[in-house]
Parts: sequence; C-alpha cells; structure tokens
Amino acid sequence: MNIVCLDMEGVLVPEIWIEFSKKTGIPELTRTTRDEPDYDKLMHWRLGILREHGLGLKEIQDVIASIDPLPGAKEFLDELRKDMQVIIISDTFTQFAMPLMKKLGYPALFCNSLIVGEDGMIDDFKMRITDSKLSTVRALQSIGFETIAAGDSYNDLAMIKASKAGFLFKSTEKIIADNPDVPAFEEFDELLAAIRAVPDCN
Repeated sequence: MNIVCLDMEGVLVPEIWIEFSKKTGIPELTRTTRDEPDYDKLMHWRLGILREHGLGLKEIQDVIASIDPLPGAKEFLDELRKDMQVIIISDTFTQFAMPLMKKLGYPALFCNSLIVGEDGMIDDFKMRITDSKLSTVRALQSIGFETIAAGDSYNDLAMIKASKAGFLFKSTEKIIADNPDVPAFEEFDELLAAIRAVPDCN
C-alpha cells in the first residue's frame, strides 16, 4: 500500500518565516531550508534574531493567521486523499501549523513543538525525532507501506530519495539542477498526475 508524504511549507502553504520577515521588516528571516540544510543551526539562529527584536510566539501566530494555503493546495489534497492516505511531514511546529491545517481540511500532520517561556518568548524547540522526515518514511516502510514523497528543500531530499517514488515541487533552480534524477514539477495538477502514475497507488 502506498502512502504519500508531503512537505508543508513551500509546497502547500507559503514559507512562514518569509511571510513573517515581510511583516516585520527583518530580512534575515527570509533564510529557509532552501538556503541552509542544517535545520538545527537555522532554528537556533532564528530564535536569536527573534529575541534580539523582542518578538515572541504571539507575533508569529498573528502573521500565520493571515496566511492562506497556496492556490490549489486544498483542492490538490482533497483529490489526492480520495486515492490514498497522505501525511504532511514538516519541520515546523504545532503552534505554527494548526491554523493552516484548518484551512487545508485537517490532513494528518507530523511535526515538532516549541518551548515557550512565561513571557511568550520562544526559548527553544523540541524535534519529534532525529532526521524526522527520513525517520518517518523509514518507519512507515517498516510497517508495510511504500512511500511516495514530495518536497521543495534540502531537508526533503532524504525522504524523497528513500521513497518508492519522489518528486521536487516548487523547488529552487539550484536544488533541481543538483538533483537531476528527481522529477520536478511546478503545478499541482502535474504533481497529482505523477503520484497517480506510480504503480499500485490505488
């Protein structure tokens, strides 16, 4: 049985940190996993910038409340979930993601959690598991699923390449060029057709 594993930010919804950067006027926060493959390093750097500017969870959640899924994302998920099970595997955090999950019709989400102080500042974060995307794909495979994965960033490549079929979606020219063996798509209908073409997808 196939199960689809999708990244969230950049694939189904805009990049939260980029949107927050636009709202706050802090250009450094446009840096994402498309630029920095080491997520732990990236997040600690982000938390340092937030603390420098006195910005906490509420300020980020206020911006997230204004974010809508990418055009066509919910329709894509609705169609895909008619055919097979779908899990969103993201390095984001429950405190960020749930308003967006509501707008997407509450698909299954595996992500991480923030450690927030009494002052509302984000003190740290807790990853669900090491190498969460690859580890989750491997775990699903160990219980009889064959995985199909899609994402846009460096931290998606391991789960993409470990899966029965994998795709880049709305990725960067550099990531696409560096991974010519991975099919790359820009439109939801193209990705839906590619997933449906994988053998035994129904």
